[in-house]
Amino acid sequence: MNQLSLNNILFRNQKNFHSIVDINFEFEKIIRLDLSKNNSHLNASIYNHLPSFCDYINNALYQTKAKFGVGGYLENRNLYSISEHFNNNSSNERTIHLGIDIWGKENSPIFAPLVGKVHSFKNNNNFRDYGATIILQHQLENYIFYTLYGHVSLKNISNLSIGQLITSGESFANFGNTNENGKWPPHLHFQIIKDFGNFEGDYPGVCSLDELDSYKRNCPDPDLILHFNHHLKS
Repeated sequence: MNQLSLNNILFRNQKNFHSIVDINFEFEKIIRLDLSKNNSHLNASIYNHLPSFCDYINNALYQTKAKFGVGGYLENRNLYSISEHFNNNSSNERTIHLGIDIWGKENSPIFAPLVGKVHSFKNNNNFRDYGATIILQHQLENYIFYTLYGHVSLKNISNLSIGQLITSGESFANFGNTNENGKWPPHLHFQIIKDFGNFEGDYPGVCSLDELDSYKRNCPDPDLILHFNHHLKS
């Protein structure tokens, strides 16, 4: 099966996926957060100072009375330049974000959107890396694919086992705090991956412009599962 096949499978099953976060759209809302290079309100001094970065996210949510801020798929971001994990001073600096971020309160519960099993997990503890990360493997209409959950709490991986069944709608993780999530404001990085290769507990969530075509083919739009776009407010 090709990438288009997976996109089609996810699209036609969209109404069957459980919400990945706890939100009631009748009474609560999410907003789109722009962390791209085009956002003139963000600069290196904010990215470099974690309290300021947290304040920026929290103020955006507070001012709009939103529960979560969402966005980032294929967004070209400056913020990775402050970490050697992404920036090796080469022309292939990784700045393109391959998942969707859901920004909210520390310890917010994360729910499995569909049944799966634990493929792998790891504490990726580089500066501005994922921190604690969980990979689930799914099979839908005989198609095997993977979802990645980055920046979760360390407690979430302490009792996991490879192959453990995670049911649809099960609360299996939480937004990690800034001391355990790679030094980020609390959020979830969610990513869909077609071919996971030989990775274990990790997979690139950011790529360079030169790599974009291949990563885009392997990492379809997470909104195919999240189904957030029609609820988003700019």
